[in-house]
Amino acid sequence: MRFVTKQIHALLDYPVAIALMALPFILGLGSSNPLALQLSVATGIAAFILTLLTNHHLGALKVIPYRIHLLVDGLVAVVFLLAPIVFSFKGIDAYYYWINGIAVLTVVSLHKPETAVI
Repeated sequence: MRFVTKQIHALLDYPVAIALMALPFILGLGSSNPLALQLSVATGIAAFILTLLTNHHLGALKVIPYRIHLLVDGLVAVVFLLAPIVFSFKGIDAYYYWINGIAVLTVVSLHKPETAVI
């Protein structure tokens, strides 16, 4: 049952990007490895730029195809799921990445394919 449309996904993109930049400071990430804070902030900045450039109704420049945007989101989910293992994140640092990785993977996997309009 796929129900996340392109429009819903676009509405989630900007708040998620801002959260990825702000939450590491609010939650005090980086206690097990400073990279835990830096990776999220850098990903948030990249996600914000990606959203501005994506070809959907909230994209400002619309130069990146939406399918590429989804692919990047999927790759980010995998990186987030692996980051705690690769970088030895512990505690809140690890949980933050695992929860975000699962959330992003869920949104991408529940994406509703677009139907062609004839």
